[in-house]
Amino acid sequence: MCSSRSTLGFQMERKQGEVDHLERSRPLTDKERVMIQDSWAKVYQNCDDAGVAILVRLFVNFPSSKQYFSQFKHIEDAEELEKSSQLRKHARRVMNAINTLVESLDNSDKVSSVLNAVGKAHAIRHKVDPVYFKILSGVILEVLGEAYPQVMTAEVASAWTNLLAILCCSINAVYEELGWPHLSNSTS
Repeated sequence: MCSSRSTLGFQMERKQGEVDHLERSRPLTDKERVMIQDSWAKVYQNCDDAGVAILVRLFVNFPSSKQYFSQFKHIEDAEELEKSSQLRKHARRVMNAINTLVESLDNSDKVSSVLNAVGKAHAIRHKVDPVYFKILSGVILEVLGEAYPQVMTAEVASAWTNLLAILCCSINAVYEELGWPHLSNSTS
């Protein structure tokens, strides 16, 4: 079980409680790995559109998440966000990182390495509160479920939920190892 700490006084915009299920993780089964990889192959065919849809949903539903993006943090309109070349570039990076994880599910060292690098970059360089990984994970599940209902069956969605819980727990562990609360008070 993974526990997560968020910054004191942080108010997260929440629609329902959609990220609570990302608190618990367990190792992926072989069946879950296959389901995740098979479903991701279909999603990744449209990686640009899917990535943009995920980030636009994140920024519209959780506007405080835009604070980390100087290039488009003042854009309020969803259509304008969709057109932002900087948002599109970041969406591609997010989708490529997920793709690397999914392709590497049989290689725990590679998965750990990628998550460690992502966690360190977001903690040290970008100073992103780790709660946003849980929020993003909830948005990913929501968008994929809506955009790919034939692919994201209940069983596949459950496997993805477990993978994203593992991701959140791993990122949180990196943040804790780095002493995250102290990093948030440092200057760049």
